[in-house]
Amino acid sequence: MSALPHPAPLSGASYSAVELAPAGDRVILLDQRRLPGEERYLELAEPNDVARAVSAMVVRGAPAIGIAAAYALALGARRTGITLEALEELGRELARARPTAVNLAWAVELMLGVARASPNDERADRLAHQARAIHRADVAGNRRLGALGAERVQDGATVLTHCNAGALATGGYGTALGVIRAARDAGKRLRVVADETRPWLQGARLTAWELMRDGIEVELVADAAAGSLFAGGSIDLVVIGADRIAANGDVANKIGSYSVACLARLHERPFYVAAPFSTVDLACASGAEIPIEERSPEEVTRLAGVDLAPAGARARNPAFDVTPARLVTAIFTERGVVEPVGAAGLAGLARELSEA
Repeated sequence: MSALPHPAPLSGASYSAVELAPAGDRVILLDQRRLPGEERYLELAEPNDVARAVSAMVVRGAPAIGIAAAYALALGARRTGITLEALEELGRELARARPTAVNLAWAVELMLGVARASPNDERADRLAHQARAIHRADVAGNRRLGALGAERVQDGATVLTHCNAGALATGGYGTALGVIRAARDAGKRLRVVADETRPWLQGARLTAWELMRDGIEVELVADAAAGSLFAGGSIDLVVIGADRIAANGDVANKIGSYSVACLARLHERPFYVAAPFSTVDLACASGAEIPIEERSPEEVTRLAGVDLAPAGARARNPAFDVTPARLVTAIFTERGVVEPVGAAGLAGLARELSEA
């Protein structure tokens, strides 16, 4: 284990998915591929290395990779003689690294807007300031949406979550795990059931790691076990994160989320989504328009260097699926709760945001 090489993490925790070094000369990433066995931080001085780290899943989770992209652009702006055109090309490279998560493109465009409006001699400082502002706002937003979501968690509840939507997937605190943390902090007794989340095992490696560090009771189950638990009455509610929410309320999240939503509906259990409003893509009419990242088939056929399938076996590896809005009970954002889930509620929050 190595300590976070940063004196005051903006995450507010003892660990952090992503930080910008105080001097602004390095992006610091917790290598999540090595968890839970090793807490190792990478210090990247080249912005293109940050883009590669996003693609390689060193850092993952829609809000966290948006913050990482913002820090990469701040890092790029420090380069002597770098042009606005070069920063825009870097932004395009970052946006291509994980196409489903809209927070990535949102953060890139916000940063480039600041870059375009900044004098050359002030650009680097302004971009570093903006990137840190994005990070701070994400942490504060997670706490707000967590408190709103915690109101729906009854004392003594068993909560199912899928993938990892905690501090490791965000600037800190978490979205789905933010709801769980806020419920615990409000004095509610609860236990968490975490799907393992194949093929990257974010539930097994990351969600269980986070919750155990926080002293929150968590039980890990294979993805295929969720149906049996619902049928036996063991699950009271579901809360997950999101990588993109379409204008009509359709939700893209880690592959397997749609299956959990179907089970929740069949067994009449609430299915909640927790996400910052930056995850909402009002330019995307429905889930049918959300680009679904297809990753290497080897992530399915191999695990930790061990073959799971016969040599030459074909595999398909969509990284996300789409849950229709009709299966989502409510969406928790830092702007408020959307219920019922649909275009009107999301548009209403967007209007409030534009008028604020």
